[in-house]
Amino acid sequence: MTVPPVRGRLKPDAPLAPLVWFKSGGHAQWLFEPADTDDLVNFLKALDPSVPVMGLGLGSNMIVRDGGVPGVVVRLGKAFAKVERLDEVTLKCGGGASGILVSSTARDAGITGVEFLRSIPGTVGGFVRMNGGAYGRETCDILVQCEVVLRSGERVMLSNADLGYTYRHSELPEQAIVVSATFRGEPGDPAAIQAEMDRIAQSREESQPLRSKTGGSTFKNPPGDKAWRLVDEAGCRGLTMGGAQVSEKHCNFLLNLGNASSADIEGLGEEVRRRVKEKSNISLEWEIQRIGVPKA
Repeated sequence: MTVPPVRGRLKPDAPLAPLVWFKSGGHAQWLFEPADTDDLVNFLKALDPSVPVMGLGLGSNMIVRDGGVPGVVVRLGKAFAKVERLDEVTLKCGGGASGILVSSTARDAGITGVEFLRSIPGTVGGFVRMNGGAYGRETCDILVQCEVVLRSGERVMLSNADLGYTYRHSELPEQAIVVSATFRGEPGDPAAIQAEMDRIAQSREESQPLRSKTGGSTFKNPPGDKAWRLVDEAGCRGLTMGGAQVSEKHCNFLLNLGNASSADIEGLGEEVRRRVKEKSNISLEWEIQRIGVPKA
């Protein structure tokens, strides 16, 4: 596979395990960190249209399968991690900006309504694609519009309405890369905003296995219920498979205990789904993305 020239960094056969929270999985056929949006646009326009492309943020809600990821994985680096204030209640955020940076910038600007992003271990691009949410708020509550680069290399602006948001889902075009998003909150007091961010951080610390190799929430909450409750009721708290375990602290989290393969982690998740279905007759849906191909 031939690739076009770039100004950013383009690496063949790049290991992805160091870049994802589970610290497992295979290599990307190519890993591309564009210098800027124009670099990304020109690359995608020149790239063979049959080559698949996917975006990678902080790698939190993701299982990279052990056989690796064919095509090009696009990782937005520092050039896409800026957050700027547009007016009293509006921020323009790069697709690679973290939830902590966005919420902290909003606090400093006296913008409330964005605090929940403090608790989501991801980047703006992922929030937009997955309608990321926590503590009663979702990305669709604050998104005004986003700029994306389509697989064809075309740059387009999409409004909130264009994205057809539902729970943990958007209609963002396949293989599109979110390069920026505009979020709107409300006027607020920085001290009160900081207090809410502290409350969220403490709640996460107390309830989630933050210092583990994990992927965040594994399954979507079914309507009117909690995934963790169903997993617990099915007797899966602490369940292990290979080097993977269902967290005893919060059983909607899977853990890599040290040397788990991605097959271990995904297999454990499927066993949990099977047991929940058997116990409750409810089919849990994966919230964590599973990408790439299994090891041959």
